[in-house]
Amino acid sequence: MEIHIDRRRCEGHALCASIAPSVFEVGADDLAAVVDSNPPEDVAPQVRMAVDACPTLAISLGGSPS
Repeated sequence: MEIHIDRRRCEGHALCASIAPSVFEVGADDLAAVVDSNPPEDVAPQVRMAVDACPTLAISLGGSPS
């Protein structure tokens, strides 16, 4: 699973970090960042929830879980 954040769209709402804190964080610049670009398969449901919850559609997925 490849996780991408379009930092031009991100407004730092932090929903992704609250839903999947082991994968996302909001940095000092108040924008989301991926902290685990290869999360374990058991975290995939939370990552998908974070993608769906992003109000600015800044997060996208590519590839497939291993």
